[in-house]
Amino acid sequence: MKYTISILSLILLTFSCKVTEKTKTSKNNIEVKENSTSPNDWIMLFDGTSTEGWRAYNSETLPPQWVVKDGALTFDTEKRIESEKKGGNDIIYAAEEFDNFELYLEWKLPEGGNSGIFYHLKEYPNGPSGIAPEYQLLDDLGWEKINNAILEDWQKTGADYAMYSPNEKQKIVKAAGKWNTSRIIFTPERVEHWLNGKKLFSFVPWSKDWHERKNKGKWKDAPKYGTFKKGFIGLQDHDSPLWFKNIKIKKL
Repeated sequence: MKYTISILSLILLTFSCKVTEKTKTSKNNIEVKENSTSPNDWIMLFDGTSTEGWRAYNSETLPPQWVVKDGALTFDTEKRIESEKKGGNDIIYAAEEFDNFELYLEWKLPEGGNSGIFYHLKEYPNGPSGIAPEYQLLDDLGWEKINNAILEDWQKTGADYAMYSPNEKQKIVKAAGKWNTSRIIFTPERVEHWLNGKKLFSFVPWSKDWHERKNKGKWKDAPKYGTFKKGFIGLQDHDSPLWFKNIKIKKL
């Protein structure tokens, strides 16, 4: 009898330990989930396989130069120097417009390459530059040499083009042909530009400072510039081969 009770006690103790261990594991899983970012928060704009949702700015189709190669959204073209630039094959993610967001993507350029990321973009006949803010993408290390010209800080990689310049002490620019990462965080209270894990600057959109910069600079004769609070995400054709991957956005 005592032997039977001992066996029963051992079984109950073992079962109790397993239940406790399972409960502890489940609790830990919940905690990890609560303290991490769910992949479902991100909307993939380009997943490495399909160009679904993308089309040309002011057109219903995707320009033939924009193709998927080796998992990258690629602009397959010959590079032109600035004085010979034509452009005109800018594209937008037209499936949805976004207002407040965090945008992440990876990109690379050839030597002397040039491009940009637009947001809050609307379609008008004169092109996106005078309409939407642009996160500048540039081969800072090679562009000046190839084009025999000097750049202003507001023209370089990571800048809010012609508005806000990146903090050069925080800036890490990789050589042509190397992958970079960029983030744009936009809310009405604060905008942040990030490059390769470093925050380059922040500013308050539509503030007194913002309006002063707009009215005194390149966009003084562009009345619609930066006025839209919701719009498309766009990628710029600046007559340079381009490569993008892992393009994703989170609504804020």
